[in-house]
Amino acid sequence: MGAIRIERLGKRYLLGGRERYLALRDVFARAVRRWRADPARVLWALRDVSLEIEAGDAVGIIGRNGAGKSTLLKILSRVTRPTEGQAELAGRVGSLLEVGTGFHPELTGRENIFLNGAILGMKRAEIVRRFDEIVAFAEVERFLDTAVKHYSSGMYVRLAFAVAAHLEPEILLVDEVLAVGDAAFQKKCLGKMGEVARQGRTVIFVSHGMDAVRRLCRRVVWLDGGRVKQVGEAREVVGAYLLEGVKEGSTATFDPPRPLGDPLVLHEVTLTDAGGNPCRRFERTQPIRVSIAWESKVPLTKPRIGFVLTTADGTEVLTGFDASSWKLERLPPGRRISTTTIPGGLLNEGEYVLEAGGDAPRALDFALSRTGPILRFEVEDDMTVPAKYYGQEGFRDRRWPGVLLLDLNWTQSDA
Repeated sequence: MGAIRIERLGKRYLLGGRERYLALRDVFARAVRRWRADPARVLWALRDVSLEIEAGDAVGIIGRNGAGKSTLLKILSRVTRPTEGQAELAGRVGSLLEVGTGFHPELTGRENIFLNGAILGMKRAEIVRRFDEIVAFAEVERFLDTAVKHYSSGMYVRLAFAVAAHLEPEILLVDEVLAVGDAAFQKKCLGKMGEVARQGRTVIFVSHGMDAVRRLCRRVVWLDGGRVKQVGEAREVVGAYLLEGVKEGSTATFDPPRPLGDPLVLHEVTLTDAGGNPCRRFERTQPIRVSIAWESKVPLTKPRIGFVLTTADGTEVLTGFDASSWKLERLPPGRRISTTTIPGGLLNEGEYVLEAGGDAPRALDFALSRTGPILRFEVEDDMTVPAKYYGQEGFRDRRWPGVLLLDLNWTQSDA
């Protein structure tokens, strides 16, 4: 058996109410008849989920809001019971599901470290041995003897994660709660989870941050509507998740127009080759023209309109914006088309995703209204980098590493 074994797991909730507490006679009655309710009031947060996760594996759980990710972790943590099926875990479990989970607000940070350790089944001597390391990681030395009810949400998360990760559970469950922390601490936590996984312990990580999931996890489980939609290698599953619903083609048209931050609206985004022909497959050395049709009904001051380009697995590659409007004091209302060209000989072969972005800021602000993925296209190898096609058998089918594959100017001279 692996570290976690899940068989036909299901969790049902009753909308607009709750199931009553059961007397012993009700338990026996349920054994011979199923509980009935109006189907419109029944929500299956999870249904027929079966998985096996090996010890020492780092697995990401992804999916849209309401897909059942947090419900699954709560069942694995024994916070809630499944309606049907079972989940077996081999080893001690450390969980970080919500801010302050397992903390007593009236106790100090010091006391909660010992309380959490005891809940995890640690001996007092084990907690003492790791105590200084936990405090240093959480960066709460000054507040160690303060009741945690006075902590900020970020301090809660730092201390909770430090306890969960340092008290050596065989299985570490981490929900999206890390998003509460600052960027530096998130990076620190990801590093610690990677270290935990390398030590042969099992990590289950729920996140909407695809870059973090790809870097930390070897395998990914994609939940959709409470069911397992895909399980596999991280890059493959994350790519499929990000591309779901993204149009394959050269044009994305919006009717009615799509808002891009008041008062801009987006009408159409088109990809063409250098000759103006709609295209979704480009040779590596072929330029890619991007045209964005947009409109404003009122005069604008320094609007921004452009696009963000990512790889199919969510790595952001480049951003391009039409800066010509910034040269004008005020742009009159009207419909316009902004066009630019991504040079040939820049992108490596592979699949790419384009999303439009724009706004009309009243003050300089780096926040930007983005559409999300709207078009995807392919860059194909045109065999202009011949070194790839020599060497050992099978090398021909491999892709050069990296997102960019630049046609650089080289010179060569005798040393």
